Amino acid sequence: MNPKSLVLVLTLSALPTCALAQVTQTDKPAPVTTDVSAPATSDKPADAPAKADSGDYWRLMASPYTVHRNSSPEHEPIYMVGLERQRSDGWVWGGVYFSNSFGQPSAYVYLGEKVMNFSRWDKLFFQWTAGILYGYKEPYEDKVPFNVNGFSPGATVSLGWQFTRTFSAQAILLGAAGMMFQVAIDLR
Repeated sequence: MNPKSLVLVLTLSALPTCALAQVTQTDKPAPVTTDVSAPATSDKPADAPAKADSGDYWRLMASPYTVHRNSSPEHEPIYMVGLERQRSDGWVWGGVYFSNSFGQPSAYVYLGEKVMNFSRWDKLFFQWTAGILYGYKEPYEDKVPFNVNGFSPGATVSLGWQFTRTFSAQAILLGAAGMMFQVAIDLR
């Protein structure tokens, strides 16, 4: 399977499932009210599906800097851009494109969870992800475990701070290799 097909399959399988709601109508029309002081009512039944504003949103991410635990003359600067779907129940899924430590184009497709309100600081959050990493090819295939033709399992843990409703920053632990600093804009 080529990398584009794998990314497509993983992305589609992570999409949330949709449920169809059945709406019933009565034989009688709703009474007409002419009182302007009465609150406005909706034409939709009370059990109609929720609007798209369910609390889910997209997050646009970038990494300006990564620090390695062990510096090497082989290491090159790492740049990362990504898009992540944040669900109101805490689950996240997304993908990032980055240049790895050796200058090779790489990608990571994942799902995980963002955990809020676990400390006395309400703006502090914890996030974990797990997914498929692609991009560590010869001669660097041994730099990540279980690498098969550039594909390997990946996982991250991070601590972040939600500065405003739309801006946050995270420090992401990259296994034993280093730490990536990331900034993000929430597209609400």
